[in-house]
Amino acid sequence: MTKAEVVSKISAMTGVEKITTLTVVEAFMNEIKDSVSENESVFLRGFGTFKAKKRAKKTGRNIKKNTTIVIPEHHIPSFKPAKIFLQEVKKKVN
Repeated sequence: MTKAEVVSKISAMTGVEKITTLTVVEAFMNEIKDSVSENESVFLRGFGTFKAKKRAKKTGRNIKKNTTIVIPEHHIPSFKPAKIFLQEVKKKVN
């Protein structure tokens, strides 16, 4: 499902114009990105948690040059779904 499809569905369910719905969805996504970028978790009860996860320093390989490289410690965004969300997906996706 794309962002446009999400906006269309929400717009149809709520009766709010697509332009307004798109603005709200964009603002919601930007707020999550900004919070996670500042190492702040975003907890949505019944849905899940968005947070920054720390990746430790490790060694990797450059296959083209056949050399070893050091990948520094860094943070990546992650999402951990809520238990209710996991159970619903397990029930419906089989």
